[in-house]
Amino acid sequence: MHLTEPNPLHPFVGLDVAHWLDERAKQRGEHPLLIWAPFDAPSETWSYARFASEVACIAGGLARQGVKLGDRVLVHLENCPETLLIRFACARLGALCVATNAMAAGPELAWFAQLSGARVAVTQPKFAALLDQFCHDLEWIAVSETDAGAEKSSNATLPNRAIPFQSLLDLPLAKREPHPLEPASIMFTTGTTSRPKGVVWTHANMLWAGKLGALQQGVRADDIGHLFLPLFHVVGLAWTFLPTLWAGATVLLQPRFSASRYWPCALEHQATLGSQVLFTSRLLAQQDAPTHHFRQWTDAVCRTDFEAHFKLRILGGWGMTEMVAQPIITDPSLPTPNLTMGRPSTGYDLKVIDESGVALTAPGKGQLLVRGVRGVSIFAEYFQDPNATQAAFDAQGYFLTGDMVKLHPHGALEFAERTKDVIKVGGEGVSAAEIEQVVSQVTGVVESAVVARQDDHFGEVAVAFVRLEPHASADCVARIMAHCQDSLAKFKVPREIIVLDDFPRVGFGKLSKARLREIARERISTPAVSQLSRELP
Repeated sequence: MHLTEPNPLHPFVGLDVAHWLDERAKQRGEHPLLIWAPFDAPSETWSYARFASEVACIAGGLARQGVKLGDRVLVHLENCPETLLIRFACARLGALCVATNAMAAGPELAWFAQLSGARVAVTQPKFAALLDQFCHDLEWIAVSETDAGAEKSSNATLPNRAIPFQSLLDLPLAKREPHPLEPASIMFTTGTTSRPKGVVWTHANMLWAGKLGALQQGVRADDIGHLFLPLFHVVGLAWTFLPTLWAGATVLLQPRFSASRYWPCALEHQATLGSQVLFTSRLLAQQDAPTHHFRQWTDAVCRTDFEAHFKLRILGGWGMTEMVAQPIITDPSLPTPNLTMGRPSTGYDLKVIDESGVALTAPGKGQLLVRGVRGVSIFAEYFQDPNATQAAFDAQGYFLTGDMVKLHPHGALEFAERTKDVIKVGGEGVSAAEIEQVVSQVTGVVESAVVARQDDHFGEVAVAFVRLEPHASADCVARIMAHCQDSLAKFKVPREIIVLDDFPRVGFGKLSKARLREIARERISTPAVSQLSRELP
């Protein structure tokens, strides 16, 4: 049986995101759904009833502003209540939330808007001019009152197309008949070969993430889940917020990660669950852990030293945007080897294949493949890219993850390396090919290559190698760096640019990225420009 097409009796027949939220509002009423804890303003709480009511009213406002079934709404926001309210309002209306990385540069935003065909956008004051400059086809841009809780500058001027986010509040929009396999959102890949692809999630995908995540992570109705990871990524949204909603629990939301603000917020609100990435848990491990209320975190791997340091349980997990939830996760009832991600989830069909394509039946290393139900347990498609969608699966319907893993005795899986050329910077996936394209646009560059270099704080950073024309100007490296800063999100900008007379080659002139990685590791230098801070923007 090829688990690629949804069965007529999948778990979410007769249910969509709007009906799910309203049902939770009936069940939980005044129980807190969202505690918003901005950095520089008092916290605010949305009960289940208040959140569902505001979602219905914003959906009515979207409809009054001309947004229709199937339209795409570009949502370019840091973590804030508006990020969640607009996502669920789009789902109620039947529009698609196009969630973009808040750190994206202007040209990246232009691509997101062009690919999705977004008609309108929702953003915050500090991003409004950027959208206005690069996203020319937007009919209007709704702008929140604050920048993720921080008051906007008194000198900030908004574009003519801007409307207040509050103007979207209108009479509540009635629910539609539920169609769980209709598209609900678009999120973006890292773009391993060129530009990012749009990953389409259905309503059933969002429900699956909530249900499976709550079951696998043991989320309880009395939990308070601490969330600072970005809601435009799968860990923040699908591993954290949606499972908490499914369980009828409470989310404690911060604008972003801050090593100095993490513990005060968690302690004040008595958070019991949390999600981390290795970048954030490593930084927190450099501090003394206070007495807290956490019983469990979810991270990339199970680390016994971190469990001892923080005095809580850590569940390892693996996923990607296309997988929606966690195909690999630690089972807290079974022993888990240190530094492994966990075991295969019961909700997916996994195999690890060797170089000849044969599935491993004993410990070893191979490529990870995952099979599920399209539009339910895994994504529906790449937006308007049927060729890429088809190429992502093998003949048996397994998704080709591009990740190499080690199979341990008794079924635990450990991440080994990526077969796809992706760099993991502080939990953010970065396409080496995308950076190479930007670098190569600079006059004087003959050839470019980007590789990962290990970094104590961020796990990995990007390092760019270039070959220059013989008579390239003396400021060429500075111009490359400046162009990267203008064209790429900050976490994608190379930490260092290294000029070589020629690149190392293998075979018939093929570039040896393995040797470039060695050079990057061996090189002792001070970065030309330090692009990253210890607190992700």
